[in-house]
Amino acid sequence: MTTRRFFLAGVSALVLAGGAGSAVAAPVATITTPMTPPEWALLQRQLLKANEEACAAFFARYFDERGWLQAVARWGANDGPDDAIENVNDWPTLHALGAADSVLAMAKKAFEGNVAQYTAARTQEVPFAREGMYFREFPVMTDWQHLSEGLSVFNLLGLSDPYDVRYRDRVKRFSGFYTGEDKTVANYDPKLKIIRSMITGSKGPMLRQSTPLDWAGDRFDPTHFFMEHGESTYEETLRHYDEYGDVVGDAPLNLQATSLVLNAYMLDHEPKYRDWIVFYVDAWIERAKANGDVLPSKIGLDGKIGGPKGQWWSGTYGWGFSPVAPHTGKREDRNRVPRSVVGFLNAYLLTGDDKYLDVWRRQNDVINAQKKVVDGKLMTPRMYGPKGWYGYAAGEYRLNGLEIWYMSQTASDRARAADHPWLAFLEGRDAAYPVKALRADLERVRARAQALRDDKTTPDTRLADATLNINPASVTALIHLMEGGIHIARPPWSSTSPAQGGALHYARLRWFDPERRRAGIPPDVAALVERLSDDEAVVTLVNTNLVSARVLTAQGGAYGEHQILSVQIGDAPAKPVGASAFTLSLAPGAGATLTLKMKRHANPPTLSFPWDRL
Repeated sequence: MTTRRFFLAGVSALVLAGGAGSAVAAPVATITTPMTPPEWALLQRQLLKANEEACAAFFARYFDERGWLQAVARWGANDGPDDAIENVNDWPTLHALGAADSVLAMAKKAFEGNVAQYTAARTQEVPFAREGMYFREFPVMTDWQHLSEGLSVFNLLGLSDPYDVRYRDRVKRFSGFYTGEDKTVANYDPKLKIIRSMITGSKGPMLRQSTPLDWAGDRFDPTHFFMEHGESTYEETLRHYDEYGDVVGDAPLNLQATSLVLNAYMLDHEPKYRDWIVFYVDAWIERAKANGDVLPSKIGLDGKIGGPKGQWWSGTYGWGFSPVAPHTGKREDRNRVPRSVVGFLNAYLLTGDDKYLDVWRRQNDVINAQKKVVDGKLMTPRMYGPKGWYGYAAGEYRLNGLEIWYMSQTASDRARAADHPWLAFLEGRDAAYPVKALRADLERVRARAQALRDDKTTPDTRLADATLNINPASVTALIHLMEGGIHIARPPWSSTSPAQGGALHYARLRWFDPERRRAGIPPDVAALVERLSDDEAVVTLVNTNLVSARVLTAQGGAYGEHQILSVQIGDAPAKPVGASAFTLSLAPGAGATLTLKMKRHANPPTLSFPWDRL
């Protein structure tokens, strides 16, 4: 048996110096125990490298030297500006995990290109985008399903470069569109605590019934384009939105604005941003309580549940939203209320207050109480309309259950949630999961790189969404295994999770490179989070470089929200840390298993790097 050997530095806590020029904090431990790199560690490093190379090839093929997407630029919910920037989804996360700086540079260039490209792009028929699809670097007017998707890249840029002056200015400016601080944009009513329309943006709210043209964009010939939603003519595209008119007043999807505002708070901890999130999300909790513990999908401009008709289930993307799909002639259930869970997760990340999770438990209880048995199968509803609950599907209603468990870490929430292979690993039921998951994501990168090589389209035959399924960035296994985190994104990480754009990062641990002064695990180092509980995380670290030592900083939580109380390396006595982060040194070819005692949600979340926090 290999003897574990390590040297513990003579300090009881990590003291972090403030300021960008502060020295690298001294390691609290140097790990020298020899460890032959396990298969999972080598695969982890290989996956990071494969992502880097595939993303570079993708960017070279589909973006020009300005960062503009090489596709036909249109306004529309099918293939608009949000789809264009989604082509580099997960690239900021990839860099924050430890990929090369070139990945972040490409993501930033694509974002700058997106702003310029769609500020210049204009509609002829859609009235509010005739002077540009972006105004003040933000979409002029659209719904928060598509706004959040368009912010998927921007909302995560702060993980790697929270000090970028343009980023900081934009986060605060964009947040001001929704907090009421910017008086030129009347999206928010502070007295009633409502966002005044489902369609909002830098030119304010839409306070009229929306038209199919507002959603579909200008007339065009789709004959030679890939149409993701199945339409074959422009008329079908227009008819897709025939029933999308009910947009005036607040709707749960607007809770996704909290991701933007939370980023603003995490820059400098200005209380106004925290207060807005708490006030706005609390207002939705009260609405759910007043509506029998179900979030209403329609709030009128007077603040009343259900709007003028008193129908709490109404509104575009609401509980009763089942429009006809023109290419099939059949109704499709398009309830997007479950996607609003991110607003409550953000409030919990900010405060640690369980009331933001409990609103979802109570709602799920109400829905599960409507269960019935059909042909011997348990069925629960997903929709509600004038005739009551409908849209029954097999099994108990568990939507967002895994996210609620992840935040609370309670046994009762685990019992409510669905199973997942990652949880089977954490619970000791599938030791092979790390290798299987990493190999699956490597295959995903390979398949998408092959799809790029096979793609025969040209810029004039591509819409903005044509290459979304070729984007090679594959980070879900890395987030699970390296950080003990969840990946709220599109596609969803589990069958019960929201297919959600624009979500923030949720992780038990994050890694930083104090020598290169950047986010992400240092070169050659691999991490495997093996167990999670409310007050503990167990992680194995290994330096796969057999010649050079590595130094890394471990942070509690994606945003330093968790306090690390102590670290135990192997079987040695635990050493106190008493900070949100600490630094370790790994000798060449060395590794060890660490047990971290933690107090979760003990600190205000921040985007600042560990060595820049007092």
